[in-house]
Amino acid sequence: MKKIFNFILKLFGKGKPIVPVLRFEGIIGTGGGIGKGKINAENLETNIKKAFSESNPSAVAIIINSPGGSPVQSSLIYQRVRYLADKKDVPVMVFIEDVAASGGYWLSCIGDEIFADKSSIVGSIGVISASFGFTEAINKLGVERRVYTTGKSKGSLDPFKPEKKEDVQMLKNIMNDTQKAFVDLVSKRRGNKLSDDNTIFTGAFWSGEEAKKLGLIDEIGEIRTVLRERFGPKVKLKFITKKKGFLSGILQSAFNPLISKIFDEIDNKAYWNRFGL
Repeated sequence: MKKIFNFILKLFGKGKPIVPVLRFEGIIGTGGGIGKGKINAENLETNIKKAFSESNPSAVAIIINSPGGSPVQSSLIYQRVRYLADKKDVPVMVFIEDVAASGGYWLSCIGDEIFADKSSIVGSIGVISASFGFTEAINKLGVERRVYTTGKSKGSLDPFKPEKKEDVQMLKNIMNDTQKAFVDLVSKRRGNKLSDDNTIFTGAFWSGEEAKKLGLIDEIGEIRTVLRERFGPKVKLKFITKKKGFLSGILQSAFNPLISKIFDEIDNKAYWNRFGL
């Protein structure tokens, strides 16, 4: 009914078509802020609510630029947006910029339609866990590792202890469950749009052009051009941003530990570098 109502409004010239625009940019995980650092369900909540509070929007557009991150936060963001989109009967259009890989592609599945640039990086439908082993290093330094636990599995995957097969298997079981949830979501959202290419769920990633052939996106397109073609030249793009207060900005800069920021930057760089960015 809402779509019919919007069509009638546009037909009789009552109001300019409005499309609220959200931006999901950065690594997906707890902490950080919008636009830089990390994105998560908590720091996107205000913007998401604003976007779907707009009176009679023609659609909600989401710009995505993310190499992935936490599957839990990806799922929470996805569920929140889809809940409001379904409740208010508003179509969601996703526009991929540089990359929508792993959790970034999970978020892209929010869209009823997905667009990308020809050179965007799309895919990486898989789960990864990376760590280091320091057992040889501490032996050479003459350091003795002492760990006391109340359960045999409590110290699993300690990087300073020799790796155990049962610990690795426990981790892989968790990863397999997450992978299944990811595959099920993509299959549900993309449906028969997906090609029968057996590399889609291997963790591989592609350019926007190739992603279109595989059915991972719908079309190649830029947000303003697509929305003007869809809703007319007078469509208004309303970018939803969260303003940071002057005092809160100063306090955050003053009290954010330098070492933590350095490691965050290293972590961010590693995520983006996986895709040559």
